[in-house]
Amino acid sequence: MKRLVIIGGGFAGVKIARELEKKFETVLIDEKDFFEFTPGILRALINPKHLKKIQVRHKNYLKKTYLIKDSVVKIKDKKIFLKNSGEIEFDYLVIATGSKYNSPIKEKNIVIADRGKKLGEYHEKLKDVKNVIIVGGGIVGVEIAGEIVSKYKNKNITLIHNKGKLMERNHPESRKIARLFLEKNKVRIIFHRKVMKYEEKILETNLKDRFLYDLAILCTGITPNSEFLDDEFLDGKNFVRVNDFLQIKGKEKIFVCGDVASIPEEKTAQNAEKHAKIVCHNILSLENKKPLKKYISKKNTILISLGKFYGIFEKNNFVMKGKIPALLKWFVEKKTMLKINTINLKN
Repeated sequence: MKRLVIIGGGFAGVKIARELEKKFETVLIDEKDFFEFTPGILRALINPKHLKKIQVRHKNYLKKTYLIKDSVVKIKDKKIFLKNSGEIEFDYLVIATGSKYNSPIKEKNIVIADRGKKLGEYHEKLKDVKNVIIVGGGIVGVEIAGEIVSKYKNKNITLIHNKGKLMERNHPESRKIARLFLEKNKVRIIFHRKVMKYEEKILETNLKDRFLYDLAILCTGITPNSEFLDDEFLDGKNFVRVNDFLQIKGKEKIFVCGDVASIPEEKTAQNAEKHAKIVCHNILSLENKKPLKKYISKKNTILISLGKFYGIFEKNNFVMKGKIPALLKWFVEKKTMLKINTINLKN
């Protein structure tokens, strides 16, 4: 049986492992030992108990996959070199390592928005602080602001964004709804500012503005987790270049999917799972000497949370606000986790 190695246990990596673990000797390499429903981790900042609802250990639902908790240092030829576990060979390789927010400084009052455990740990600090600054006005920054104002009414919240519009890639109506919601809840929004300097409890922008904070939350500047790959495989922003079939050029048995792939589209869980579906099809097609299938990017439905009971639904030119979008997002989370736990029970 040929060996399939998957690096990364997020939406894409997990889907591929589930689909192919009975057809290949499957190995999953992940720095953590659990799957996490990442669209739901922001709520952990106000409710750390929520993390238990959106995490499940890989070993509970992957019964035929060999699990390695480690990080990749290098890939050369058909070998993967690991930080602590030596090396492993592969016949097929899937790189699904995702992305992260980069912290410009290690400071005890700054938290990175994509780390579920850290968000939960900062819950206690958030309860006691007065001045909160959110850096970044994309969907993540807006959602975090929405979570905080829905829970706490006594915080001074400032959102600093380097563009002139919130969620600039979204529909104008969605942007309008988000801005009105935040302003109604007394969030101060500062546009056209880029945070350049972090001192103890003071942020300074490119225009020399200085903002006092007790807690700063960074939601800007995602960086792909591709540092173990040679530069020849990366684009100018360190995303991994792929062809129409989600392969690395010149490496037909190495596939890339999820946030780390250099595809001009939103980095979402939906897109990661769509990539995974194509990758599964193409790996099996290579094995059976059949034609490969191209990945065609399409705009997805977008669900944006503004607290637990209010949200935005966006699909093409249709936009809806209120409780229904919030309920839909809850349903998607519940359905995803139920699906994984149902697999666990069946096995």
